[in-house]
Amino acid sequence: MGEVMAPDLAELRAFTARLRVVSAGGDAGLGIEWLDAIEALKSVGCAAQAVITDDVATSIRKDREARRLPRSEWGRGIASQIALARRESPNRGGRHLGFAQALVHEMPHTLALLQTGRLNEWRATLLVRETACLSAADRAIVDRRLCSDPATLDGVGDRGLIARAKALAVELDAASVMRRHRKAVSERRVTTRPAPDSMAFLSVLMPVEQAVCLQDTLGRDADSLIATGNSGGRTRNQLMVDLLFERGTGVSVASGVPMAVNLVLSDETLLAGGHEAAQLQGFGPVPAGIARRLVADAVGSDTETSLQRVYSCPQSGALTAMESQSRTFPKSLRKLIDVRDQTCRTPWCDAPIRHHDHIRSRRKRGSTSVHNGSGLCEACNYAKEGDGWTARPVSRPGRTHLLDVGTPTGHHYRSAAPPLPAAARQSEVEAALIAQLRAS
Repeated sequence: MGEVMAPDLAELRAFTARLRVVSAGGDAGLGIEWLDAIEALKSVGCAAQAVITDDVATSIRKDREARRLPRSEWGRGIASQIALARRESPNRGGRHLGFAQALVHEMPHTLALLQTGRLNEWRATLLVRETACLSAADRAIVDRRLCSDPATLDGVGDRGLIARAKALAVELDAASVMRRHRKAVSERRVTTRPAPDSMAFLSVLMPVEQAVCLQDTLGRDADSLIATGNSGGRTRNQLMVDLLFERGTGVSVASGVPMAVNLVLSDETLLAGGHEAAQLQGFGPVPAGIARRLVADAVGSDTETSLQRVYSCPQSGALTAMESQSRTFPKSLRKLIDVRDQTCRTPWCDAPIRHHDHIRSRRKRGSTSVHNGSGLCEACNYAKEGDGWTARPVSRPGRTHLLDVGTPTGHHYRSAAPPLPAAARQSEVEAALIAQLRAS
């Protein structure tokens, strides 16, 4: 048999376009066959992405080494380039890069199963994750035992796969598994992320014994309130949430808790019963009625409440520029950038803003201004300082702020700041009110 040639880029794009019109035509049996074939295609694509990702990283590192750049610069920004190409956050880009390097260099059997469509990306990720603490030699053993024979994992669920990988890891290097556990305990944390319907997920990463204890305690006390008739009509789940909040804050309602919240809404929404959604920093859109209630609760509470007007362009909702001769961004300018950008300005990165920096650097005579400033997460700010990266603000009067990011491979990506709520653009003195609730 002759060698099977890989398709060129044009062929791949043409094939992708053909898939857009695929249909089972009402034939359920054919539809199942299509689903099976496309699932295998996804796995093969994942394997191809892993190989290419490793090739890209190796090529960039070798080029920087050949140019005698410091070793600390060899890997800078590579994960961010991978993320931009895959339209994902830099954090996910780092995961894709680590996943690719593990498969290509340490887990050839897992890679082979991906390339034949016998293993999907998620299950391969689980294998990479559960063997991350092992040496390359021990990882290769797990790879061979679980993936050299495709039948080994056929029909095994995700939990079963994880259990098998963990068991082999403990068998091969129990000390490394324990070190990984101790490191995981040191990284315990509490985070929040938006949920549908103006709700939020509060996530706690903690040792399993603490999590089980907390869950059981909340459930027991909720059951007790129901049994004694003191539930107030609340369900068990509702009671558990309320108990957690009360025990964590000491109060039963949020308006009594000293905190800081940035809420941006139009004057019409706040004062004239408008329906435009507000923007809650770090969470996104909030319905007008809820936004008014948050402001009313703040004003009516014992906490100190401050309201500040922020002016914008009548046509586009872009924030008004603010100039400064400072080298560093003053507090008022940082606040304006926070309101304008809302999250990290790198495309597809939704991380919270941690750094306020010049787009065109001071070394290139970039001004300290709202036009030449951007809000970035820590990882993205460090990445853009790497070899071959460029960034520039794009001037477009009357429209929202636009940022152009260039990567070392010559690709460019653009990021537009979100506009203020539309109702705030209906008069010369448009205003977004920032409600900052602080402890009095």
